[in-house]
Amino acid sequence: MINRELLQPKSIVVIGGSNNVHKPGGAVVRNILQGGYQGTLRVVNPKEDEVQGIKVFHDARELPPTELAILVIPAKLCPDSVELLAKEKGTKAFIIISAGFGEETKAGAVLEQRILDTCQQYGASLIGPNCIGLLNRHHHSVFTKPIPTLNPKGVDFVSGSGATAVFILESAVIKGLQFNSVWSIGNGKQIGIEDVLQYMDENFNAETDSPVKLLYIENISNPDKLLFHASSLIRKGCRIAAIKAGSSESGSRAASSHTGAIASSDSAVEALFRKAGIVRCFSREELTTVGCIFTLPPLNGRNFAIVTHAGGPGVMLTDALSKGGLNVPKIDGPLADELKDQLLPGSAVANPIDILATGTAKELGLAIDYCEQKFDDIDAIAVIYGTPGLTTLYEAYETLHQKILECRKPIFPILPSLHTAGPEVAEFLQKGHVNFSDEVTLATALSQIMNTPAPAPPEVQLYGIDIPRLNKIIFHEINRMDTERVKSSYLAPDVVHEILECAGIPMVPELVASDKDELVSFATRVGYPVVAKVVGPVHKSDVGGVTLNIRTPEHLALEFERMMKIKGATGVMVQKMLKGTELFIGAKYEERFGHVVLCGLGGIFVEVLKDVRSGLAPLSYGEAYSMIRSLRGYKILKGTRGQAGINEQKYAEIIVRLSTLLRFATEIKEMDINPLLADEHDVVAVDARILLEK
Repeated sequence: MINRELLQPKSIVVIGGSNNVHKPGGAVVRNILQGGYQGTLRVVNPKEDEVQGIKVFHDARELPPTELAILVIPAKLCPDSVELLAKEKGTKAFIIISAGFGEETKAGAVLEQRILDTCQQYGASLIGPNCIGLLNRHHHSVFTKPIPTLNPKGVDFVSGSGATAVFILESAVIKGLQFNSVWSIGNGKQIGIEDVLQYMDENFNAETDSPVKLLYIENISNPDKLLFHASSLIRKGCRIAAIKAGSSESGSRAASSHTGAIASSDSAVEALFRKAGIVRCFSREELTTVGCIFTLPPLNGRNFAIVTHAGGPGVMLTDALSKGGLNVPKIDGPLADELKDQLLPGSAVANPIDILATGTAKELGLAIDYCEQKFDDIDAIAVIYGTPGLTTLYEAYETLHQKILECRKPIFPILPSLHTAGPEVAEFLQKGHVNFSDEVTLATALSQIMNTPAPAPPEVQLYGIDIPRLNKIIFHEINRMDTERVKSSYLAPDVVHEILECAGIPMVPELVASDKDELVSFATRVGYPVVAKVVGPVHKSDVGGVTLNIRTPEHLALEFERMMKIKGATGVMVQKMLKGTELFIGAKYEERFGHVVLCGLGGIFVEVLKDVRSGLAPLSYGEAYSMIRSLRGYKILKGTRGQAGINEQKYAEIIVRLSTLLRFATEIKEMDINPLLADEHDVVAVDARILLEK
């Protein structure tokens, strides 16, 4: 729970505050004092009489009623202190900076639970333990630096790691990014990142609250809660970016040793973020760069003009923007010639607009004016302007400052000379601007933002899924597994066929049998060529259990006899052989997340290229289209070199139908449809397997 006493306390006590500002107890007192806290600040320290000008209480029992307590004492002393303060001093909020709890030992976890139980009993808020504290415009209750510039419209930043929060703040401050609040939740015993988002969502005021939220996450304990409140905030006009650390196996181990966090698979995180509309970042620099972009006017198109006085950075930015799906269109015609005539001889205007190393504030302003007022197909302007030692940067940056205030189109300042022009850049930032010192990092962040879909609609639509029949099939198979005394089982082809029918997924004509004559008769009826596949072994290709392009009954009979000799064979499946682009749809059940649905090019491309996109079931049509169109191989699906593209609508429909079916079948733990064959008319499932688990 998050209450007023935590956010706007009228009185604060630091238990363990000291005069040594090189230790957490002294540093947190210093930061509260320097932050201009307007309430009453108290300190408890048995060995000091005065701490940083404040008269000290030697024992917490001597304290008058106090609203917020910050504990910087050994972990073993914290539970009793919390109980005393909550019970006798009416304390309703606690920030526990101390470490040595559940992140380290089982004994520490017991101490942590005692603290939580006390807070719950007395209705108190709890931040931590094992955190750097809480920083907002009312109190600076952290022991670390830097303390960023605080602004009501600055960024709200929530971190699962205290040290990482400091490093992210370091990255942000040099870019000019301002903050409204910084939350370090530590172990998150009571208040986790999801709870902070819930509070921000339920209390959001578009007139007074920050519209930008940045997250550093090590543990997603409640994916549904994160999804609901993040997407709700975004629909209200907020923008959210996040790093999720610990998605790999090694990262999971590192995160666990750090905070006791439970890592989740990368595909599940990717799917959750896409569904919520969260921009996913992978580094501190990327996160703070995205945060800076969020503070600028929204980008309403993909066409950039680059104004530069250095050719190389302009070329690198052009390459990076193009790679990310953004455009740097050629600028030509009478207006371009008009601009060129007014710039210095040798300048280029084709885009990038190179005003040369000798270009001054005058040429810079002129180029920006043409991009803003006369080049109608330009949506945004990137300005690269450092110091070649030939011009006065103060004048150039003042011009840039004025143009940012005047222009409707967003301007992205790239001021790379942080060493040789430090004072000039600092003055520019003090006027409330941000700076992107590296053009490629900016382009990467822009592409991440532009390629992040809007939040998916929360409603589940059944799309004609036969739920009663599905439940009946699952119930029957679970009973079979009980009889066979197994916990999981790959389903027989005929059962897989039935489940796909429940979702209305079209399938290639097929027959499974252990009778040769029955299969030959079926092949004659549907027409040759056909495909034969062994039934029984899971990996058919590995045991020679697949034969394509069978054109005669005699060939089919020989393949049947050969396959029935394969170890584990229980029958043979014969399918009509079709042609088309091979596609893939898969799904895996992730604990706490639900089913993660994957799509991509099928056949060998899945394992070799790993060009897949993920979504969290159930999926909307918008999500399905976004997944398909973000594939690296999407140009193949659209059609290339004279070949027709696939029926994208049918592919999206199958993804949506399958994801909806999975929403009602949590017993399905893994599912692969590989391949589906697609052409411009239809998409048909050829082969599928389903793993069921009780």
